[in-house]
This record gives sequence, C-alpha cells and structure tokens, in this order.
Amino acid sequence: MPIVEEVLQVPDAPIVLSSASVYPEKTPAAFDLAARLGYDGIEIMVTADPASQDIDVLRRLSDYHQIPITSIHAPCLLLTQRVWGREPWGKLVRSKDTAEKLGAEVVVVHPPFRWQREYAREFEQGLARMQEETDVVFAVENMFPVRARTAEVGMYSPHWNPVDLPYPSVTIDLSHAAVSGSDPLAMADSLGDRLAHIHLADGIGIVNRDEHLVPGRGNQPCAEMLERLAAQRYAGQVVVEINTRRATDREQRESDLAESLAFARLHLAAAAAPAGPWQVNTEGEVTPS
Repeated sequence: MPIVEEVLQVPDAPIVLSSASVYPEKTPAAFDLAARLGYDGIEIMVTADPASQDIDVLRRLSDYHQIPITSIHAPCLLLTQRVWGREPWGKLVRSKDTAEKLGAEVVVVHPPFRWQREYAREFEQGLARMQEETDVVFAVENMFPVRARTAEVGMYSPHWNPVDLPYPSVTIDLSHAAVSGSDPLAMADSLGDRLAHIHLADGIGIVNRDEHLVPGRGNQPCAEMLERLAAQRYAGQVVVEINTRRATDREQRESDLAESLAFARLHLAAAAAPAGPWQVNTEGEVTPS
C-alpha cells in the first residue's frame, strides 16, 4: 500500500523569550541567552532595572545580539507601580512610544486594579482611542483572583478575565489560567481572532501561587494549546515567560530556558493534510484521484 507521508505545518509565530524569565539576572542577560539558545525575539518586561527602561540601551542590545524586540510588557505589576510614574495612562503611552521606536508589535497590559477607579472606568474606551493612533497592538492579559479561605477577592476591575470583555486583543497566560482554575483552551476558543499573544508557562493550580513553571512540568495543556494554534496557523507571538529564580546558577537557568524553547518548537506544529485530492480504492490504498 502506498504510504502517505504526514507533512507538518509550522505557523509563522515567533517563539520569544520574556526578559522576566532570567530574573534575578538583568535585561542584558536575557539578550545573551536568547541569542545563544536560538529564540526568535525578546519581550521586554519593564521593571526597576534601568536597562529595561532605556530605549537607547535596548536598541544597542538588540543590534549587538541580533535579536529583535518583538513586544513590551508595560510596568503594571504591583512591584512596578512606581516605574515610569504612578499615572497608569502615562505608563501605557510610554510603553507604546517605546514599542514604536524599537519596532515591537505588541504592548502587553494588565486589567486595572480595582483601586484605580478612574483608570478602570475609562480603560476600555481609552485603550480603544490609543489603539486608533498606532499599529502597536495592546493585548490585555488574563490575571487571576486572590482567594482568602473560600472567599474570592477581586483585585481587578471590571474583572481579571478579559475574555468576555470587548477588548480587541488579548494575551493568554497559561500560568495565570492555572491559578484562576480557567481552561485556557476554552478561553482560546472563545477569543478566536482576538487571541493576539501567548505567555507560555505551566502551573499546577496552587491557590494564590503564580508558578510560571517550565512548560510540561505542570498540568496545563501547554502542548495542546501550541498544537491547536499551529493547526489554526496562528501568527501571534509565543512568549516563554518562566520563573528561573530558584536556578542554582546560570547553567541551570540556561537549561530551563533551552528546555522551554525545545518544548515550544516541538509542539508548535500540526499535521497538514497531504496534497490532494486523494481517494481510497477497494484494497484500502490511498491514491491521487
């Protein structure tokens, strides 16, 4: 019987390293590791590290290592509330400007904290206005609730889950999905073309613990998500955002980042139908029709 070889299709989605994945090392280390391991780009997490905030430094690092900066993560964590000022709209404007100047395509932003009342009230409309002024995509990231015993404390307004809100572009973080008990595959299905960005990391789903494990070391459907995206010819970015803080040395950190990249490359592929049309004859042979 003739054998029909299965052909793999690999989407154009770049596999990118988040600079947060090298913490407590600094931003320059992320460029060095991304270049040596073969990542397609860098997502800059803007933090208190001066290099993450300086456009000229970032441009020099990108040029030197020949690694493009593909996305900017706005400083909207609790730990970065003072980075680029306290005014949340000012942070987004500066993130947009930084992305434009560095050629990055995406700005990742979190939903507003509930105590940022004015910002939260204007977030949807303000983000839409900003989006009209730039080709940079603002991708709102799914977060998670904080749980105290059986009660759920809402930290975000209007909600930690952007899927059911009218944002045109969304980031799915699989570690955050683990903490919230969400199904990331169902989230992706609901989003459809609104899914613009992926933060690839694993988790077990421990309450209030955002683990960001190496993909494959938790219970999240990381492989299934990548394979489904490949089948859909996803063109967004897949960003490895893992926690390597407990790495004993650079060698272990590099090993975790290499394993994450290998996992992403392996699973960001889907079987493509063989060229056809084909027919099956009475003897069960597959032949061109």
